[in-house]
Parts: sequence; structure tokens; C-alpha cells
Amino acid sequence: MDYVYLGRTGLQVSRFCLGTMTYGDWDLDEKTSLSIIHRVLDSGINFIDTADTYGKGSSEEIIGKALRGRRDQVIVATKFKVRTAEGPNGEGASRYRIMRQVEASLKRLNTDYIDLYQVHRPDPNTPLDETLRALDDLVTQGKVRYIGCSNFEAWRIVESLWVSDRMNLERFVTNQPSYNMFNRYIEQEILPASERHGLATLAYSPLDGGWLSGKYRAEQPMPGNSRGERMNPDSPENSAKLQQVEQLAQLAEAKGLQLGQFALAWLLHRPSVIPVVGIRNEKQLESNLQALQLKLTEEDLEQVDRIVASPYKDFSQDGSFWFEEPRAYRFK
Repeated sequence: MDYVYLGRTGLQVSRFCLGTMTYGDWDLDEKTSLSIIHRVLDSGINFIDTADTYGKGSSEEIIGKALRGRRDQVIVATKFKVRTAEGPNGEGASRYRIMRQVEASLKRLNTDYIDLYQVHRPDPNTPLDETLRALDDLVTQGKVRYIGCSNFEAWRIVESLWVSDRMNLERFVTNQPSYNMFNRYIEQEILPASERHGLATLAYSPLDGGWLSGKYRAEQPMPGNSRGERMNPDSPENSAKLQQVEQLAQLAEAKGLQLGQFALAWLLHRPSVIPVVGIRNEKQLESNLQALQLKLTEEDLEQVDRIVASPYKDFSQDGSFWFEEPRAYRFK
């Protein structure tokens, strides 16, 4: 297993983070979830992400049970902000709610501390300094080790860092956005801002909800979801996307790879990006682990850019204007 530093911190985490949104009441039962988590930890992955709202709290409870006897070996991340209760304070990132939610998460996780505590989504109704001051207090109390954000735009990230610096508060060390070959919007501003200021990017939905796993292929029956609904392959958007899937699959197959492995390897070439992978069984775990050994060439990356273009434009270069074609984002 490869390990990297989490943003600008001295904390080392595995190159993959286990996402546990489907563990618990929303999907997988407790017995299956515990078995998967134990196998994942045995593989060397030491980073687990959840949220207080996943499975109505059951995801955190399952993680708490899975970590008995090995808590000190695992980096646990959870999130708050999304509504979990009725009433005027059933959601948000106020001091009042943060102090309540952290105690509930600690209890469900059966732990004395949370390694990474993240604001699940921006709260436009609560001043950032109130949220950051409360999180700073939790770090001082030893209940939280590091803090992060999720789904923050570039300007919110920079504003939060300015507030932390101005008020001498703990700063965010991670941002967790959706990021994959088909969803590259963060390359325009969010990813450059995060990389510039030392935030790790925890990329959720790295396979775009199954589009990059090979689940949807042209000329094949479309699988249904848990509610029995099927994707319409004839809509203009889906039809175009299926064509891109076929082109990407051809690139992967030419290298002897599965499409999902190719998509994860593409993400892993971004040094500050840590994919948050959902693993449902042993087969998926083994396939994901193989992606860690893959090395894509510059030509591979350029071919991906031709199929699914990046929105990134480098305005620092002479002659780069708003009407030019986007350029792929390249980390140095």
C-alpha cells in the first residue's frame, strides 16, 4: 500500500480512502459491512470516511464496531452539516449544532476522538468564523485532530483560510468534492486553489456513479438501480456519454486494464488527490488495489483529455484568452 501526507499535515494516509455511505441502513447490512471493512483494513487502507447522516447514523455505528481493537491504526473522517433531525437546529454548521453533532458522532463511532472532522456542505447562514472557532475549540479539547470541508467552492476555501489566518484558528486541510473523468469542473478553480494552499482533495464518486466502472455500455442492456429504474440510453446526454465510455474503455483495454482501474489510475496521477472508493465486495477491493500499481503515460493523459476535455484555462500564460480551447490541468 502506498501512503501520502494528508495535505500540508504530517499525517500519512493510504492512497485510497474507504467511503462508507452505503454501509448500514441505506444499503449493506451490518454483517456484510463489517466483513468488508475488516478486509479493507487488512489490505493496508488506513483511511475511512463517513458522515453523521449516512444510514441515519448506522454507518458510524458500524465503523465503531469494526475498529474495536485497532482504532489507533485507522484514520477516521466524518462529516456534519446536513439535516439529521427535525426543527430549526436540525441542520447547519453553527456552534450549537457542531457541539451536539460531534458528541453524537463520537458515541456512535465508539471513540474519544475524530481524526478529520469535515463540514459536509457550506452553510450560508452561519458565519465562517463561528464554524471555525467551534472546530478550533474541538481541536483544543482533543476531540478532533484535523478539520476539513466538503463541496466548497474555491472562493469559500480561500475565505476560510483567510479567516483562520486572521483569527489564529485551525485551518482546513482537506476539501471533498466530486471528481472523476466525466466530472472535471474542479480543475477550473477548486483543484488549483486546493493544491496552491496545501489542501488534499478527497475525490468522491471517482467512477461517476458507475459510468466509469463499465456498468453502462453501448449495445448492452441497461442495468436497473435499487428502485428498479433504468437509465435511458437514448437521451442525447446519455447517448453522448456512452460514446465517450466506449472510447475510454478502448484506451483501458489497450493497456490490459478494466475501465474502472484506468479511471482510478487517472485520478491517482494527481498527487494531491485521494479517491474515496466505495467497496462492496472482495472483487471490487482487489480490482481497486491493482489500480495502485498502474502507471499512465503522458500520452494516456492526453488521450483522455481529447475524449473528455478539462475546463482548465491557464490565464498566466501569454496569449491565453477566454475564447481559447481549455487546457488540461497538469500538476508540477
